[in-house]
Amino acid sequence: MKDVGSMIPNQYKITTSNVNVDYGNKRALHDINLQIEEKEVTALIGPSGCGKSTFIRCLNRMNDLIEGCKVEGKIMIDEVDINSPDTDIVELRARIGMVFQKPNPFPKSIYDNVAYGPRIHGLAKSNEDLDNIVTKSLKRAGLWNEVEDRLDASGLSLSGGQQQRLCIARAIAVNPDILLMDEPCSALDPIATAVIEELINELKERYTIVIVTHSMQQAARLSEKTAYFHLGKMIEYDITSNIFTNPKHEMTEAYISGRIG
Repeated sequence: MKDVGSMIPNQYKITTSNVNVDYGNKRALHDINLQIEEKEVTALIGPSGCGKSTFIRCLNRMNDLIEGCKVEGKIMIDEVDINSPDTDIVELRARIGMVFQKPNPFPKSIYDNVAYGPRIHGLAKSNEDLDNIVTKSLKRAGLWNEVEDRLDASGLSLSGGQQQRLCIARAIAVNPDILLMDEPCSALDPIATAVIEELINELKERYTIVIVTHSMQQAARLSEKTAYFHLGKMIEYDITSNIFTNPKHEMTEAYISGRIG
């Protein structure tokens, strides 16, 4: 695998330069510089409250919705500055799907959960188009075989693991090219977690994925690159195997070995 330091800049899907985030008078992120390649899984690890979730919310401007939150620095996606006044935030969030820690299906049918985004973004020219998008999204999310005969049932009637896959289907139905996942397995049992992890491995063939995880084992299993955050700073970013077997920074080593956390 390529050394992180030698990658050519135009290969990057996402580049952040000196990103700072303040909540009122409290600085939550300090000068985050990160380059994420296309169609890879990048894991963000670190103790609770270290800024991982704050960082991924910068990538689809979800922090705009938090009163008193100020974001500084540059975030480039496909070499376009997403914080530019010219950015269409609705279009940005359609390009960047997000899956949260706790499954959050809409109180609608399974079909309507997946069809919601394509409808509001005008992606389907006909009902047949919409049917195809829903079917394809559920298949990509590994859920189709379990729900194909009950698409009219409430999304809330599914198990936790199925609900999370429904949320993934909903996220990919608008044809994004980036998926953000904020601890997508932390509310799931080990069997459902294994299914989601297998799905993530398949999805990275199509999507650039950034995953926040509290599980170092999950980061090691899923990701090509890993960033370690501590107290709002990115301490180290490298190929995942290096982070877990040969970290360069003593704080990373202390976290990996369980001495801090």
